[in-house]
Amino acid sequence: QVQLVESGGGLVQPGGSLRLSCAASGFTFSHYAMGWFRQAPGKEREFVAVISGSGGNIRYGGSAKGRFTISRDNAENTVYLQMISLKPEDTAVYYCAAKRSWVVSTTTGWYDYWGQGTQVTVSS
Repeated sequence: QVQLVESGGGLVQPGGSLRLSCAASGFTFSHYAMGWFRQAPGKEREFVAVISGSGGNIRYGGSAKGRFTISRDNAENTVYLQMISLKPEDTAVYYCAAKRSWVVSTTTGWYDYWGQGTQVTVSS
């Protein structure tokens, strides 16, 4: 049974940092592209970042470039999202997603599995 469990969210002040984790189980992790998405209240789910199974192919959404870093540890079956210089507009529920593929995609509908999400709130 595929499971994706996000953690690491919370309340942080503007300019602060957080590292999100997504622990995966139930599938061969290194064969899957892993993505991060976010959804703010009243808005559509937005692409944040994706990393290929080997870690060699990475893409970022516009809001993430220069501030967020995606990485993965295939030995630990975990994908991370390091976020720095956080802004109030980064406030959202952050989701990880998985797709068995050697390529990557920024499209929400491409992914087969989703976690339950972790809340990130950036506020003073």
